Amino acid sequence: MRRFSTFIVGAVCGALIGSVTALLLAPESGEKLRLQISERTGAFRDEVQGAYTARLTQLEAELEKLREPKKAV
Repeated sequence: MRRFSTFIVGAVCGALIGSVTALLLAPESGEKLRLQISERTGAFRDEVQGAYTARLTQLEAELEKLREPKKAV
């Protein structure tokens, strides 16, 4: 579990450093860049929310299946 936590922390730090570097070196104007970031963030949020909903539905179905009384053989 510790290796996974270390990996996640490293990935988040790398993403932050990459984001800051991209913002500093971006050839776009500030307003246009903020608009692009906002659009991409919204799309990413929608994608994550969709994946969450799909997985939640799948897990609820599996839970219901497990809760069903077992049939006598």
